[in-house]
Amino acid sequence: MIDKIESFVQAKFEHDATGHDWHHIQRVRKLAVHIAEQEKADRDFVEIIALLHDVIDDKLTVNTEEAQNELTEFLKGLAVSEEQIHEIMYIIDNIGFKGGNGIVLPSLEGRIVQDADRLDALGAIGIARTFMYAGAKGSAMYDPRIEVRDSMSYEQYRTERSSAINHFYEKLFLLKDTLHTNTAKRIADERHVYMEQFVDQFLKEWNEI
Repeated sequence: MIDKIESFVQAKFEHDATGHDWHHIQRVRKLAVHIAEQEKADRDFVEIIALLHDVIDDKLTVNTEEAQNELTEFLKGLAVSEEQIHEIMYIIDNIGFKGGNGIVLPSLEGRIVQDADRLDALGAIGIARTFMYAGAKGSAMYDPRIEVRDSMSYEQYRTERSSAINHFYEKLFLLKDTLHTNTAKRIADERHVYMEQFVDQFLKEWNEI
């Protein structure tokens, strides 16, 4: 089953240019499985969720309803139970940050994948992905005229003008305190400090001239 899910997901994301490519999926999968082993969760279910976590993401999918229907039919074809399909769909539909208005997932397995996904938004890779996404979406690297938003609705988070540097303040610096598992929190500490150092250096260089 996992091999079939892997092929299904890889076909969708191997050409992504927003930082949500197949390599991102693989990193989240690896992190999630590691956390699951440390936290004594259902390893196989965690791996399945990790592989599927971006499949119906509205920032990556033109028609989310169509994507949901396609995924549901795909999972039915793998003889996944209705109950498990419902749980998988609920988790991956609510796994995102959503402007800080995300839902706390009820299952340990869902929270583990959420932690793994957020860890991949931190540190050196998180920095690279932030600028990759900004470039793909036509956002500025930095524009001092665009103010950092202290709070926002999900609609504002998705549609209002921002910049890559603002994204650190609006999301990335907040992620460490949203993690659930002790394993993820330990990994996050170093990555968080590295991002702070990067932004400090970026702004220092920006303002030197």
